[in-house]
Amino acid sequence: MSDLLDDDGPASPAGQNNPEYTVSEISGAVKRVLEGEFSHIRIRGELGRVTMPRSGHVYLDLKDDRSVLAAVIWKGVAARLTIQPEEGMEVIATGRITTFGGQSKYQLIIEDIEPAGAGALMAMLDKRRRALAAEGLFDEGRKQPIPYLPEVIGVVTSPTGAVIRDILHRLRDRFPRKVLIWPVAVQGAKSAPEVARAIAGFNALTPGGALPRPDLIIVARGGGSLEDLWGFNEEIVVRAAAASRIPLISAVGHETDTTLIDYAADRRAPTPTAAAEMAVPVRLDLLAWLDGQSGRLTRALTGGVSLRAQRLRDLSRAMPRAETLLDGPRQRLDVLSDRLPAALIRAVQLRRVALSDHAGALRPALLRRAIQSERRNLAVASERLSLDRFRTDLDRKTRDLARLSQRMSDAGQRQVKGWRQRTLELDRLRRTLGYEATLQRGYVVVRAEGGAVLTTKAEAAKARLLEIQFADGRLTVGGRATGGKESKTSGKPQTPPEQGSLL
Repeated sequence: MSDLLDDDGPASPAGQNNPEYTVSEISGAVKRVLEGEFSHIRIRGELGRVTMPRSGHVYLDLKDDRSVLAAVIWKGVAARLTIQPEEGMEVIATGRITTFGGQSKYQLIIEDIEPAGAGALMAMLDKRRRALAAEGLFDEGRKQPIPYLPEVIGVVTSPTGAVIRDILHRLRDRFPRKVLIWPVAVQGAKSAPEVARAIAGFNALTPGGALPRPDLIIVARGGGSLEDLWGFNEEIVVRAAAASRIPLISAVGHETDTTLIDYAADRRAPTPTAAAEMAVPVRLDLLAWLDGQSGRLTRALTGGVSLRAQRLRDLSRAMPRAETLLDGPRQRLDVLSDRLPAALIRAVQLRRVALSDHAGALRPALLRRAIQSERRNLAVASERLSLDRFRTDLDRKTRDLARLSQRMSDAGQRQVKGWRQRTLELDRLRRTLGYEATLQRGYVVVRAEGGAVLTTKAEAAKARLLEIQFADGRLTVGGRATGGKESKTSGKPQTPPEQGSLL
């Protein structure tokens, strides 16, 4: 130990061979020994406590089944790490041993850290997958349907690789669409934050703005090792994919490669080329389908019209003819027209009788006699009363009675006049509707001997006597059976030679 101290170190007290050191001196000596012996070492262990304060440094513990070693990763080194340390991960840390005099402890300053083989990565990946699944980020109910034919497709990938060329080539072959490329690093420490910012950036675009918002996002990368694809397993990327309001297709790696973004995405494609095929249909197939649908529509319309035409023809055969529908109303009209003259005549007669009754009750002579009788009764009553106070009232009532009598007489005369006028109008209507008016125009009515009206030549030929009614009277002539004619105007039968039937 004395070799590690300067020659001019502290002197020994008198009578003692052991020198005295200060705390700082012994602490510095220990520090130089450890850093000289362990300036570059690799340590394998399991990460225990992991602390990340706001300073950016990372404080952690490396442990095995018997010991614990404190370790620290400075801020600049932590920013360059491809895999962020997590508790429980088995790693291989590269760095140097030093001491921290303020706490009398030694620690490992880590310069690089990597998982201890693929098994450690897979264990950490499985643990992270279970934690995120427990939060519901992988639930099927959260997934959105992929649009059938998006107008704008956003692609998150490296701009200088075969992936973007394959995607653009397949989109151009199937159905050309507008493509927005957000360039990102697909490998390394910058991969995860850039991919997360790209997904959030596409979602932040305004629909219909100067830069159109995509209808679909494709996150793509070619194949690689687990370490190469680790950026797509980071929690920040998974959460960004799960929070995307735009449907997202994950196309990371090849068919056998699986990353955590595949679980959070709305759809997983085995390859970037397959993602382009999922994004758009084949334009030629769509055109062929439209042609087929157009033909089906034309056939359906033609068949529908033909079916309805046949149905209309069947219904038309079941419907009666218009002439048949009018037979019943025509017959009722004939019956009513035959009953109308008699009904009119009877109505006129009834109103004439009623008019006579009312006219008899309202005759002026009867009214005057009634008024005179009332006056006499009034005079007798006034003589009986012989009171001066009633004379004025009696005179007034007498005048009122005379005025009312005159008004009643006038009303009766007007009513009688109105009834007379109405009777004349009904009589004119009767004459107009009757057959007598028709006789004025040269028509005649032919009746048989019993008074029955004859309407055909055959009936007239069979009759023995014929009665012909003209407008100014009736004439009786002999039928075909007697071979002659007699006229009631002269009262003597006349039989002109060779006189036959009139009809």
